[in-house]
Amino acid sequence: MPSMRLGTLALLFAIGCGSNPNTGDPIDAPADSPAPPGYTRLIGRTWSLPMGAKDIYRCMRVTIPADMYITNFMAEAPLGTHHTVLSIASSNTSTTGPDGPYDCSVQSLGMVMLYASGVGTSPLDFPEGVGIKVTAGQQIHLNLHLYNASDDALSGESAIWVKSQPTPPPTLAEMVFAGKMNFTIPATTPPSNYDVVGGCTVNTPYSLFAVWPHMHKLAHHNKVELISGASTSVINDRDYSFFEQSYWLQNPVVPVKSGDQIRVTCTYLNDTGTSVSFGDSSDKEMCFAGMYRYPAQNAGLFQCTDLPF
Repeated sequence: MPSMRLGTLALLFAIGCGSNPNTGDPIDAPADSPAPPGYTRLIGRTWSLPMGAKDIYRCMRVTIPADMYITNFMAEAPLGTHHTVLSIASSNTSTTGPDGPYDCSVQSLGMVMLYASGVGTSPLDFPEGVGIKVTAGQQIHLNLHLYNASDDALSGESAIWVKSQPTPPPTLAEMVFAGKMNFTIPATTPPSNYDVVGGCTVNTPYSLFAVWPHMHKLAHHNKVELISGASTSVINDRDYSFFEQSYWLQNPVVPVKSGDQIRVTCTYLNDTGTSVSFGDSSDKEMCFAGMYRYPAQNAGLFQCTDLPF
């Protein structure tokens, strides 16, 4: 699998450890790990960064002992956490190996996404009767992107907490990304707004119930639209802050038909004095909208970009 495609995914998120979905007992969590009300710890790990250390990757693997159906996610992301990606480990992405922590790279990502978070991401609650399945014996994989722009050393523990159930909900969901890769934002004098547009034509119908815009520090607006024939409707149209990357639930859910188009527009103001290209670092840029949808179609993560799987 081309390394650039793998790199574009780690580009986003942070995590590591586990809990038994049937009992809530921790698989690999510290005994004194504080549990948010109603949540159990799924995966997490500790880390440390010297001052000025940028774009450091630390990963964690945990094998799930019994079928579990996740209905809520929450990220624990202390200062120094750039983003997290939680996926299913897979041999074709070199993410499989012994359970436990290891040093990794931007390319250490499975292509079946479970959850992603950035700076300031709020908890995500699925609609009633909707969940994501993780099968007994599957190995989940946390990729933690760390970034220390300060003059002090940092250390912490990043984790993903979940609410789950051992029995299947009526509807299974999945996460995919829509947007654009391989772009460059030019430098202009004076600095002016610059739009990057991406997306796809839909092949299989689904219902979209949550959107997670993800860009970096030059971005200030994200718009997601559904184009159906001659009609265009807005799914998300909000100002964007790198330091408050929220999930936006769609109520009611958005029905998407075969032949419809998803269009993502990311707006930037490049005041750096030099062109800025696509990349996973905070000093680069991205243009994505993470989308939770159902029914699950076992689709490739970047199905709705210019580089589909």
